Amino acid sequence: MLEGFHKFASPPHFHAISRRLSPWLFGVSAVLFACGLVGGLVLAPADYQQGDSFRIIYIHVPSAWLSMFVYMVMAGAGACGLIWKMKMGDIVARAAAPLGASFTFLALASGALWGKPMWGTWWVWDARLTSELILLFLYLGYIALQTAIEDRRAAARAGAVLAIVGVVNIPIIHYSVEWWSTLHQGATITKLDKPSIATSMLIPLLAMTLAFKTFFAAVLLVRTRCEILEFEQHTSWVRGLAPDAEFAR
Repeated sequence: MLEGFHKFASPPHFHAISRRLSPWLFGVSAVLFACGLVGGLVLAPADYQQGDSFRIIYIHVPSAWLSMFVYMVMAGAGACGLIWKMKMGDIVARAAAPLGASFTFLALASGALWGKPMWGTWWVWDARLTSELILLFLYLGYIALQTAIEDRRAAARAGAVLAIVGVVNIPIIHYSVEWWSTLHQGATITKLDKPSIATSMLIPLLAMTLAFKTFFAAVLLVRTRCEILEFEQHTSWVRGLAPDAEFAR
């Protein structure tokens, strides 16, 4: 098992696995997106209070969940690179950061679109919204560090420290609606009691969540593959992939 883990941490081995897995993940993601969108936008009934406005949850909720999940992936990978000097940890963290920033921006934007008709305003300095905005700044700070520092190893170490420190914001985002009085509604799915959402609405939401996660995994593999080729461009195994390594991406 340990030997398999070390193989997976090897850039050539990861590159080979990524090329085989990413097309399948894109295919699964496309099927899940189709099922989730049809179920959520067509088959699910309108909410008795919000009407059809509730349907934005099929974009907002998965993107909000992914914004936190991707950050944990980035911080975990950065920690592996910082503590155990794993090159693949640094590469995965660097590849994940723009994806996490995109999901976070999508969560904030879709939340604003929902907030205008429901709350009467695009934005409030609500604990959940503010902590999610801080998460976006953490992502952007990490990306800025990678761009500003020319030495990739030094940039990876600085980014890993920032990412690890920023992990404290994740439980704040998750529990903010319980710790403080906020406009944002509480949990309807991830709670000890049964979900307080109709099954006809819940199933498409779960499908969309899986679609977002498989899409993230597929894009992360592609981005990681590109980062590997850039990082290892002068090695013999990269030059041996194809006559032109660009086509191996």
